[in-house]
Amino acid sequence: MTESNTTVESWKDAFFASPGPKSFKKAAILSFKGLCMGSADIIPGVSGGTIALITGIYKEFLQAIKSANIKMVQKILRFDFKGALAELHIRFLISLFLGIGVAIISLARLMNYLLHHHPEYTWSLFFGLIAASILVVGKKVGTWNGGTVISFAAGAVAAYIVVNLVPVSTPEALWFIYISGLIAICAMILPGLSGAFILLILGKYEFITGTLKNPFLSDNIVIIFVFILGCLTGLLGFSRVLNYLLQKYYNLSLAFLTGLMAGSMKKIWPWKEVLVSEIIRGKEHVITHQNIFPREINTELFFAIMLIVAGLAAVIFLERMSSETKA
Repeated sequence: MTESNTTVESWKDAFFASPGPKSFKKAAILSFKGLCMGSADIIPGVSGGTIALITGIYKEFLQAIKSANIKMVQKILRFDFKGALAELHIRFLISLFLGIGVAIISLARLMNYLLHHHPEYTWSLFFGLIAASILVVGKKVGTWNGGTVISFAAGAVAAYIVVNLVPVSTPEALWFIYISGLIAICAMILPGLSGAFILLILGKYEFITGTLKNPFLSDNIVIIFVFILGCLTGLLGFSRVLNYLLQKYYNLSLAFLTGLMAGSMKKIWPWKEVLVSEIIRGKEHVITHQNIFPREINTELFFAIMLIVAGLAAVIFLERMSSETKA
């Protein structure tokens, strides 16, 4: 990051002043990781933060968000746009969010189809991915001792409680819409927790998606603006908290994040029996379910197990790619 008294001579200098990929190949790899993050974000119960963690870009991701700081705003107010650009980790953010955006736009309908028509197969793949992620991230904890074990247990208990919560009825006042956006985005960047699932718990999934269906209505514009404001507040604020914790208490924080993934495994278990469902905007959404063991040993079970193995292999591939090429 550039210092406040540094003069940036050109837009090119400003663009390359902050951390980020400096070649097309590295930018493409970072975009691929963003593609994986975006794919995870559209799965209820799966977090893009998990993918960022296992691909080795989690700290860089938090630092990039943190780069949108007061110093950058001050330079904008002084019309020092080149200096403001030099403060922002622009190359990292562009490459990453390009992949995330492509995934959300191109894969949302496909993932929705797979979850509704082939849920066991879809969850099997992600079960393998998350299971391997717990082992991979757990190995990054420098020392497992009493403190890190307690931190891991706290994360596991917290995630387990969250994924077992039942959606409640909540107010539609603008202050609560703001709070909903703030909490949902915090969950999205935490491994093991899903922002969409948090909105469902807060009773605001149907309300927010309904406003997005007709975004140009005057009332909906206000609601969307307040929700986005909450998201931005949570993203810019919470990312700084996580970044601080990872810098000061790396092992404890990583153990807690590993625990979050472990505690969320109940949500990822492939074989489920629906107990309560709700029709939201013409589609059935599962509210509560219980996990069961496969009732038959057949080709479907064999294929599901193969997908679990594929998820394990995918994590190994992503980890190796991360260790060989740093963004």
